[in-house]
Amino acid sequence: MTDVQTADAVAEETRLRRELAAVYRLVAHFRMTDLIFTHISLRIPGPDHHFLINPYGLLFEEITASNLVKIDLAGNPVEPTPYPVNPAGFVIHSAIHAAREDAHCVLHTHTRAGCAVAAQRDGLLPLNQMSMEFYNRVGYHDYEGVALNLDEQKRLVDDIGNHPALILRNHGLLTVGESAAQAFLRMYYLEKACEIQVTAQAGGGPLTVPSPETCEYTARQLAGEADADFQDDGAYELAWAAMLRLLDRVAPDYRVSGVRGVARMRRPWWRRDTAVAQLRARGLPG
Repeated sequence: MTDVQTADAVAEETRLRRELAAVYRLVAHFRMTDLIFTHISLRIPGPDHHFLINPYGLLFEEITASNLVKIDLAGNPVEPTPYPVNPAGFVIHSAIHAAREDAHCVLHTHTRAGCAVAAQRDGLLPLNQMSMEFYNRVGYHDYEGVALNLDEQKRLVDDIGNHPALILRNHGLLTVGESAAQAFLRMYYLEKACEIQVTAQAGGGPLTVPSPETCEYTARQLAGEADADFQDDGAYELAWAAMLRLLDRVAPDYRVSGVRGVARMRRPWWRRDTAVAQLRARGLPG
């Protein structure tokens, strides 16, 4: 790799780090977090199959461009880092990254409304214009327990197919995107669609559902695929620019380094038995 290529690669990784850090902060701002749990991962271009992900143990509001961890497809750090990582938390993400070239970013949440809809037999209903973006464009994956087993990966990949979103039944929501910005905007509207559905159902009255033809046409409109008198091709770019302006006002440090008060983390709970065995082998109490 030439010096110019190296400089270009560093500049691109810096840009991607800032974009992903922005998404973490926006997920926190819009209250879509689950303490330190769930992840947003982003592919780094190149032949090495490297990804950026959050340091395990940090709140999303603590994520910055520089403290994101670079990992391989197995979820292991590929550079020295003072932060722990959660390889098991990458089980879902790595499967989709590996199977979908367009899935540069994978975003997963455990929100109240998202989990509520994920618990409903009929899943996401086309009750509102926001939900129609996902009409026939969301997959469903049945719950198999906490996603710690690699043999679940094939079923995850089969269930998302070519869809931009996946509802993990009894678990949560997932979106993919060609960029972190696209994955975030899809999640923002998927979450809004779930909030609207749960609110509408709570009213107790009969629900009005548009015809399948109208739902499909609206989905194509929102994807920019339908014939119409007007088009709004730049809407998502404008929305993302507005999100970055929001962060510049409320959390401008997402671009830079530094996290205050980060404690040394204990081993993840699923490795506790291994840790105890190692201690006892050395004659120490476990």
